[in-house]
Amino acid sequence: MSSQFTETGLRGGKDGIVQKRFNVFEGDALTGNLVHVKVTHCGLCFTDTHFLKKDICLGHEPVGVVESLGPDCKQLKKGDVVQWGYLHSSCNQCEMCWTGKEVLCAKRSMYGYADKDLGGFSTGGVVREDYLFKVPDSISPAHASVLSCGGVTVFSAMYNNNIKPTDRVGVVGLGGLGHLALKTAHAWGCHVTAFSRTNDKEEEARSFGAHEFVTTKGKETLSVENKLDFLLVTVSGQVDWKMYYSVMKPRGRIIAMGVDHSGQGANLPYGQMLSQEMSFAGSLVASRQVHALMLEFFARHAITPVIEEMEMTKENLETAIERLEKGDVRYRFVLYNKLDKAEPKI
Repeated sequence: MSSQFTETGLRGGKDGIVQKRFNVFEGDALTGNLVHVKVTHCGLCFTDTHFLKKDICLGHEPVGVVESLGPDCKQLKKGDVVQWGYLHSSCNQCEMCWTGKEVLCAKRSMYGYADKDLGGFSTGGVVREDYLFKVPDSISPAHASVLSCGGVTVFSAMYNNNIKPTDRVGVVGLGGLGHLALKTAHAWGCHVTAFSRTNDKEEEARSFGAHEFVTTKGKETLSVENKLDFLLVTVSGQVDWKMYYSVMKPRGRIIAMGVDHSGQGANLPYGQMLSQEMSFAGSLVASRQVHALMLEFFARHAITPVIEEMEMTKENLETAIERLEKGDVRYRFVLYNKLDKAEPKI
């Protein structure tokens, strides 16, 4: 097998310790619409911590440079800056795929469950051209990496739920996902209310676009200037749903987008949902069309995540994961490879 398609990756394992190992991509030549991408940057998402004990290459927010292409590729060229995300492929033959909802395809290939050598904390990967997205020139590769999951998760929730500029939108959680939700909702034209346990992040939240800031620690009920049409819940766990339902308008909608692997069910106030005709929805990353729209929207409005960069090494990834689990980051870690060197440190 050609070494061109053997890349180095940082992987999870049974003991939860990051391991440095080879990722091998079948075949010694690119066929069809496959593209070989050399990774330059990858963001660290809290979801990555859920896969530390699985034998997969970690990271699902990669950005890189096209190195070579299969004979059927038509859109990209060598040297293009591209990204891929949580969704790697789908069947293209089912109702979900035919209607532009391939993220819900029953045969989808997604990070953590398929293509276990295809991770962002690596020197590169082989991806289908139709699941790669060219990064706009106005967005730096470091910032773009966070958008391939964090940005598109927020944008998809707003786009697919038909949120209007005249709507009042709340955001629960001011971490990596939440700070992008504030920026996106503000650029959308909405009135934005930020909810956080304490007032430690109030100044930053307002700089990200929040018009109103509400603390929640120790409270049984919440008060807002005017009730909300939508609430974007960005935390990776359960919240006091009853408390938040009290700030929603009749027919308001709560949208959950943080990944929770605890197995704990959501204790929803059923009677209030029924009497006020309210709804609760989930939102999972995005289809390819919505992903492309997200990049266009973020470029137009110059929306960028707040990041802390580190070189992509095993030691730095371990440090970033430890700090992320402690909440010690404002607001996302991005690890980078130096492709101008003969051998990246990974």
